[in-house]
Amino acid sequence: MTIRTLLYLFSIAFFMVSCKADPLSDMKKTELMSHGFPIAMYVPEGAIINKTDLGVMQDLTIKAGDNYYVQIFSSDLLTLDKKVVLNEKLVEAKSHRFFSKIISEEEDGFIFEKNVDGILNYDFRYIKIQGDKEYVFQTGLVGNYSEEDVKAMYASVK
Repeated sequence: MTIRTLLYLFSIAFFMVSCKADPLSDMKKTELMSHGFPIAMYVPEGAIINKTDLGVMQDLTIKAGDNYYVQIFSSDLLTLDKKVVLNEKLVEAKSHRFFSKIISEEEDGFIFEKNVDGILNYDFRYIKIQGDKEYVFQTGLVGNYSEEDVKAMYASVK
């Protein structure tokens, strides 16, 4: 094998790894103010955005294909302490009957695994507090998502 061939193969491998490393590469930053949510996030091209008024809270869903479905709940603040809200969501996730483990945890959110009869599914919670509202981001309520899918969704809302 020549050095030129090795460099070519290395370049292809590097390109493939670098493309996978950026889950936002196929997304565009989108302002959600036109839907009543004064926040911005990365959204896949062609995503369908729907808003539902649930009375005490607003529900915004963003769906694109089978691998991207983010749901955002907006409600009035009960506390200004984001850590309190995040801890409530963490306790709630851990108490779910199919919860199996935390994959990653950050200051504003976490990714976790659920095991439903041997089938692994992944989910996340991410918290933003803005003005007098709290925004809780998570995967859509319907679907089965891989760890890679959820990491991309999580990255898109940060």
